[in-house]
Amino acid sequence: MIEQHLFLRTLAGEQTERPPVWFMRQAGRYLPDYMKLKEKYSFFERVQNPDLAREITVMPVDQIGVDAAILFSDILVIAQSLGLKVDMVQGRGPVLETARTQAEVDRLSVEATQDFFKYANPAIKAVKEGLDNRVPLIGFAGSPWTLLCYIVQGQGSKDFGEAKKFIINEPLRAKLLLEKITEATIEYLNIQVDAGCDALQIFDSWGGMLSPEMYSEFSLPYLQRIMAATRERVPIILFAKGAWYALKELQETGAAALGLSWTTPASFARKICGPETVLQGNLDPSILLAKPAAVKIATTKMIDQFGPGKHIVNLGHGVLPQTSVDSARAFVDAAKSYRY
Repeated sequence: MIEQHLFLRTLAGEQTERPPVWFMRQAGRYLPDYMKLKEKYSFFERVQNPDLAREITVMPVDQIGVDAAILFSDILVIAQSLGLKVDMVQGRGPVLETARTQAEVDRLSVEATQDFFKYANPAIKAVKEGLDNRVPLIGFAGSPWTLLCYIVQGQGSKDFGEAKKFIINEPLRAKLLLEKITEATIEYLNIQVDAGCDALQIFDSWGGMLSPEMYSEFSLPYLQRIMAATRERVPIILFAKGAWYALKELQETGAAALGLSWTTPASFARKICGPETVLQGNLDPSILLAKPAAVKIATTKMIDQFGPGKHIVNLGHGVLPQTSVDSARAFVDAAKSYRY
């Protein structure tokens, strides 16, 4: 039974024989077979076509040996569901239609969310069929704050200056936008669970760009709402990259596990959260650019730092596209050969 899988037992707080392992963006650009599909199909064709979603999501399970699959998709599907156009531009990344003025924010509608995500059910069911109960399936969404960053900025950014200016100059409008994103996100996460996802992860990828005070106002309350609406259904991992100062508050949301970026020491997180909290992470993704032998050594050392159990091995953010398949396998093999 899938409920007895190592990954889900770890999320349930059980003491396990070894840590489970998966990594963010594991179904993606470092895999040669994925790149062949990328050349033939657009990004959102790959997300929405059940056969492609299954092939891509299952790929790292078959080729790398991870202990969990994560649905091939993107956090920006929420922006699409609200009525905004999103393009994935080669060499540039996502380019979005923005919503900054009051009229633009007012126009965003959560009423079409369920209809927009009608592709998700057959895609997830196809993935589950392909996995055949070998490993659990993780569904996911971005945090409302992280989505706001893209919706206001219109593209990726090193500092998301436009988004930060927006919440400072127009806090009420920003909160209306965050409310709409939150409603759509809850709907989408429930759709994923209904279709068969065994766990969820919420990516607050740009949470660490906010000060502790601003995080408490513009990110945490919306994560708390999402958690209250979904945490009783399946275990949820909260990953707030760089928001080390909010670990205690994130723990109190009822998350089954907390993800850490590589700049947050495991010892610090254990001190804040205690030995019984399940932590996930947190190898620097650039270490996977090294030779496999060096990756194995670094991964084992990282696992040691988390203590005996209550740990899911992962990277501190997404795997880099120039990572070799052999080094990705070395990362996974190091975790699978570890014993408490």
